[in-house]
Amino acid sequence: MDLSSINPVLLLASLIVASTPILLAAIGELVVERAGVLNLGVEGMMITGAICGFAIAVNTGSPAAGFAAAAVGGAGLSLLFAALTQLALANQVASGLALTLFGLGLSALLGQGYVGIKPPPTPKLDIPLLGDIPFLGPVLFSHDLMVYLALALVAAVWAMLKYTRAGLILRAVGENHDAAHALGYKVVRVRIMAIAFGGACAGLGGAYLSLVRVPQWTEGMTAGAGWIALALVVFASWKAGRVLLGAWLFGGVNVLQLNLQAAGIAIPVEYLSMSPYLITILVLVIMSADKSRAPASLGRVFHASQ
Repeated sequence: MDLSSINPVLLLASLIVASTPILLAAIGELVVERAGVLNLGVEGMMITGAICGFAIAVNTGSPAAGFAAAAVGGAGLSLLFAALTQLALANQVASGLALTLFGLGLSALLGQGYVGIKPPPTPKLDIPLLGDIPFLGPVLFSHDLMVYLALALVAAVWAMLKYTRAGLILRAVGENHDAAHALGYKVVRVRIMAIAFGGACAGLGGAYLSLVRVPQWTEGMTAGAGWIALALVVFASWKAGRVLLGAWLFGGVNVLQLNLQAAGIAIPVEYLSMSPYLITILVLVIMSADKSRAPASLGRVFHASQ
């Protein structure tokens, strides 16, 4: 075992990259749940975004086009969920699970011709001066644009929910959709927009996996990342800032276990591989004692005639 081979700079930089897919999916799901909708189809939307982004990037040679296609693919799949739950008034839990199964099957079908193909590289931003700062430069300022977009989304969602009228309406719909409807707000419209936003974010997270994190297409490559994103929203007590901390925690544990495997630590590989998920469960158990609660209308069906 040689722990000296673990470079702390590379470890922290890898942490930020590893957390980005989950951060993107979780911040989108947070907006969906703050609107009172429980979408368990995050995994399906992520894997759909992964193959849509990968296919378009490979065929156009443009990672930017790939990420745009991933956002459209994720949002498109989420609108199917919106049609089922907001228009047909189907059960949200069952519809979300069906969405995940549908997304996994669809991605496997679409991705048959892309196994073994390398996507075009996603360029990293070259930030003058900041990138040359010792330690902080390689850790914080040597990443691609999607890393900073994810961080900007967290800040934007936090500010929107806390300071804007749109955020107030979204929170009102999530807390008491009947009262929001009585005040004249379009509950279904607000929820459909939130669902589409969440789907686009999940699609971006999936594309980040297939284009940057693991630059290749593999069937089922999300490997439970969508479920971790769902768990992080609960861990965060439906607060944007805590979503960032939760994503960094999971990303950090995931990267650390890979480094420990490479260092030859005397722990079975299977235990190391399951450690990020076990720690996520442990944190969720601890956070369940938090007095913060979910939006009051989360998962409840709304009908204007009620």
